[in-house]
Amino acid sequence: MLGAAHKSLEVTGPKVPGTDEILTSAALAFVGVLCAQFTDRIDALLAERREAQARFDAGDLPRFLPETESVRADSWRVAEPPADLVRRTVEITGPVDPKMIINALNSGADVFMADFEDSSAPTWANMVGGQLALRAAVRRELEYVDEARAKHYRLRPETQDQPLATLLVRPRGLHLPEAHLRFGGRPAPAALVDFGLYLFHNAEHLLDSGSGPYFYLPKLQSHLEARLWNEVFVAAQDLLGIPRGSIRATVLIETLPAAFEMDEILFELREHSSGLNCGRWDYIFSYIKTFRADPSRIVPDRSEVGMTQPFMRAYTQLLIRTCHRRGIHAMGGMAAQIPRKDDLAANEAALAKVREDKLREARDGHDGTWVAHPGLIAVAREAFARVTEAPNQLDRLREDVEVGATQLCAPPHGQRTEAGLRLNVRVGIQYLEAWLSGNGCVPLYHLMEDAATAEISRAQVWQWRKHAVTLADGRVVDADLIEAVVAEELDTIRAEVGEARFDGGRFELARDLFLELALADELADFLTLGAYAHLPESPTP
Repeated sequence: MLGAAHKSLEVTGPKVPGTDEILTSAALAFVGVLCAQFTDRIDALLAERREAQARFDAGDLPRFLPETESVRADSWRVAEPPADLVRRTVEITGPVDPKMIINALNSGADVFMADFEDSSAPTWANMVGGQLALRAAVRRELEYVDEARAKHYRLRPETQDQPLATLLVRPRGLHLPEAHLRFGGRPAPAALVDFGLYLFHNAEHLLDSGSGPYFYLPKLQSHLEARLWNEVFVAAQDLLGIPRGSIRATVLIETLPAAFEMDEILFELREHSSGLNCGRWDYIFSYIKTFRADPSRIVPDRSEVGMTQPFMRAYTQLLIRTCHRRGIHAMGGMAAQIPRKDDLAANEAALAKVREDKLREARDGHDGTWVAHPGLIAVAREAFARVTEAPNQLDRLREDVEVGATQLCAPPHGQRTEAGLRLNVRVGIQYLEAWLSGNGCVPLYHLMEDAATAEISRAQVWQWRKHAVTLADGRVVDADLIEAVVAEELDTIRAEVGEARFDGGRFELARDLFLELALADELADFLTLGAYAHLPESPTP
C-alpha cells in the first residue's frame, strides 16, 4: 500500500541538508497515502471557506450552528491529557531552526511549539532542515555551532526536577501548498507534509520515551476541518501501528468563524484533543477578513486592538468556559514583547504590560499562556503563580460567562491615525522582506513579528482604503495616500537598516507585494500565498 502511494509523490525540490534522512522512500510513501486519502477533502473544505466568505460579504453574520445545537448542549468530555501536557503554564514558540529549538527546549518553559507555519518562511531548505532538527531533538542529539560567534549550542541534561520543554509541532495550514513535493501532478498539501514527515520519523521514539506526537492545528474555520484532522490522525495511527489516541492536538482559535464552533471542534477531536488556544493576532486579522465588506466594523490602529476590546474579551472568555466544561486546557495568547537592554525604563514598562496581560489571563481562568522570548518566561510564570500553584485551572468552570453572537461580532473602538498607517506599512514591508529572504520570525520595534502580525498590517491598510476611512487628522485613506506613505516609509527603512543591508535585501520586491495587496480590489486570503513563488528556489505552485 505504501509503495503504491509513493509512486504518485514526486520530489521536485533540490537536494538540501536533510534530504537523505527525511525524504526516505518509506516516509514519502506514508505522506503519499495521506495525500491520496485527504487531498480532495482539503480542496472541498477550502471551497466551503470561500462560500462562507461570500455569505459574509453579502451581509450574513457568523452564527452558532442550529444543526449542532445538541453537541453544544450535551454533556461529554474530551480524553484525559497525557502526563506531560497536564501543566502548560508557559509555552514558548518559534521557528524550526536548530538554534531556536535548542534554546526553547532548554528555556524552562513547560512547552515549546516548533512552528512550520507563521514564524517559518517555507523555503525548501527550512522545511526539510526543520524536520531534520526536530528528529535530532526528539532523540536528544541536536547540536548547533554558530561559527560567527564561536558558540556551541546543545540540549542541557534533563532531570526530573528540570525537564526539557514538552515538544509540540505546528504544521502549516490547510490552505498552503508544498510546491517541492507533488502529488498527482500538483503541489502536495503542506499540512499533510509537515504533519506526516514529523509523525513518521518521531512517533515511535516519542511514545517509547513516555511522551507522544503532539501538535498545534492552525487556521481552522469550522468543525468540519477538525473532523478532517481527526480522520487524518486515525488513518496515520493505523498506518504506523501506534495506539489510537496517541496523537494529541491543540487547536488555535484564531479565526472568527471558529469561535462559533469551539464545542464542535473539541467534539470532533475529542479522543485526540489537548485543548484550544487563543491565537490573538490571527484572530484580529480574521475579524478584518470576515467583515471586509462591512464599513461598520473598521478596526482601529493595531496598537489599540488589545485583549480588553469587547470582541476580543468575549471570545477568550467563551473559550475558557468551553474548554473547562469539556475537561481540557484553555490556553492564553501570545506576548510578543522582546526584552530591551538599551533602555531599562522602557523595558520595565514593556514587562509591566506583559505582567498585566498574563495576570488577567490567569485570573480569567486560562491554564497557561504563550511567550515569544525566553526573557518573558519568568514574568508569565510569576503572574500565574499569583493566582494558582496548581498545574492548571480545569476546575474553574466559568459558568458565569454568557457570550453570544453580538458580543463576538462587536465593532472595536479606537482611532485610526497616520502613525498607525505608517507603522502598518513599515512593519508589513520589513516582515515581507525578511520572509522573502527565508526568515519568518522577525524582531521589529521591540516586538517579535510573524506572518500573523504582518497579515494584520496589510489587511488593515486594505480595509481603510476600501472604506475610505478618515484618519484622526481628517485625511481620507486612498490609493494616493498609501502610495505616498509607502514611498516615504521605504526611505525610512533604508535609513534604519543602512544602505548595504537595503541594497543586499529584497525590500523593493517587498514594497511591490505590499502595494499589490493593499491596493487590490479584493482582499487576498493570505499574503503568503502570493509571495510563495518568490521564495528562494521555489517553483510556482
